[in-house]
Amino acid sequence: MEKYKPTESELEILNILWENGQLTVKDVNDRLSFTKDVGYTTTLKIMQIMFDKKILSREKVGRSHVYKAILKKNDTQSLLIDKILETAFSGSASKLVMQAIGRQNTTKEELEEIKNYLELLEKEKNGTK
Repeated sequence: MEKYKPTESELEILNILWENGQLTVKDVNDRLSFTKDVGYTTTLKIMQIMFDKKILSREKVGRSHVYKAILKKNDTQSLLIDKILETAFSGSASKLVMQAIGRQNTTKEELEEIKNYLELLEKEKNGTK
């Protein structure tokens, strides 16, 4: 499958499916309704389109269809980051990271995790472990 960049609405649905596995349209719509006003028929239509695009698979279970994400979360995140990195930050990873950290309420734990990751990357570049 060629690399596919999901729309914002598709990404919301994918995030729900990545987190929960296989779900019916009703289950997805119920979860979407926690954060925004969305109708069942809108969710159904988007998920049908995603099925047609081969972003989702579906299986008939009783009277319902159960949907599952075909796109992998890591692959999709990598594609989106690559696109943002090139278009918004001229390929500069440091500018992207500084912008992301500076705009959010980054916790001490997250900063420590970032520091540890940077140390690991530095060790790998230097050939030490």
